[in-house]
Amino acid sequence: MNYTETIDFLYSRLPVYHRIGKAAYKSDLGNSLALDRYFGFPHRRFNSVHIAGTNGKGSVSHIVASVLQEAGYRTGLYTSPHLKDYRERIRISGEMIPEDKIVSFVEKNWKVIELVGPSFFEMSVAMAFDYFSRENIDIAVIETGLGGRLDSTNIISPVLSVITNIGHDHMDLLGNTLEEIAGEKAGIIKQGIPVVIGESQEKTKAIFISRGASLSSPVVFADEDYLCTAAEFEPETGIRNFCLRDLRTDMKYDLSSPLGGDYQESNIQTAIKIFEMLSGRYNLNFGHFKDGLRNVVRNTGLAGRWQVLGKRPLVICDTGHNKDGLQHVITQLKSLKAKNLHMVIGFVNDKDLSSILPMFPVKAKYYFTRSSVPRALDPELLRRQALSCGLKGKVYSNVGAAIASATGNASPEDLIFIGGSTFVVADAL
Repeated sequence: MNYTETIDFLYSRLPVYHRIGKAAYKSDLGNSLALDRYFGFPHRRFNSVHIAGTNGKGSVSHIVASVLQEAGYRTGLYTSPHLKDYRERIRISGEMIPEDKIVSFVEKNWKVIELVGPSFFEMSVAMAFDYFSRENIDIAVIETGLGGRLDSTNIISPVLSVITNIGHDHMDLLGNTLEEIAGEKAGIIKQGIPVVIGESQEKTKAIFISRGASLSSPVVFADEDYLCTAAEFEPETGIRNFCLRDLRTDMKYDLSSPLGGDYQESNIQTAIKIFEMLSGRYNLNFGHFKDGLRNVVRNTGLAGRWQVLGKRPLVICDTGHNKDGLQHVITQLKSLKAKNLHMVIGFVNDKDLSSILPMFPVKAKYYFTRSSVPRALDPELLRRQALSCGLKGKVYSNVGAAIASATGNASPEDLIFIGGSTFVVADAL
């Protein structure tokens, strides 16, 4: 098989969460542990940073990997889902895993994969850990897929555990309250291993402190030590300036990054605390952090986070897809000066839209569409539900058609937003 045939084969034979949803989720680590044992416990042969959270874990993972790369470390990065190419999930120092490595992995190990019967995600984690081990990396940044306690990545013993924040998402799997969701995310905390919590939230703070105390794991909260504020977003430059203040010393630092979203303030606070915690073990200086943040897109290929796709009209896409993530995005959209706002949106079919759609601006023109994954919500159903919230627009059978219509209707002074689902952004890119 060639690479394309191999990926198609995996999609057809393994349960894929982003395609079928809950049915692909495994409620234990049995498959991951079995594959780990078969491959000789590869994760034990490299150090790692483990990052979970409702929002921001992808951006934080990429920033931290970029910083480590700037310091000269051979850095593995495992994230999900991908936007355009499956290989985006597995990188070493920014370079995607070669196609032939994926083909050979599947060909050599298909019998055990078939015997264990893992999900697509479980297989991907095993492939990543095996690849990182064989390539003798210095450190890996590992992003959880969903939750924490039962996530396939949670077989590692990292040098640092990170939980960016807690919000309402995947409640059917993780719990209906912030406290329940926090309990699942806290499952990545390991005996004696330090923990960075990005945001000290009233309903969840005690859960992390208690879990850390029970495991003799020091817990620190990034937003208690750092405050990051962003300057006005200037789409013409593609670079946004930030001011980072150390609340313990009142020292201020100027930073810049191609990550233009307001929500990156919190992610930068989390990332600088991770940097601080790793500095005792690795040869890192503040210049590495500044350069890592400024060069994150070039270093790691991060995409889809408040990404500017066009200037006149201004076209922005963002992968925010739950209530908390979309709230930040919509607030920032409303702050931009544009003559008219065009919203190209679509969602997956298990998303609770009753708490999401009321946040969207009524005055915008909507282009309701669906991504190319089977879980995509029928855009006609989306239109009807949106109409009950006062959101008006037309239905388009695919993302390309919706974008073409929005572009045709927009003047140079208008703003086009593309989002609602990671997979809508993937199709746009």
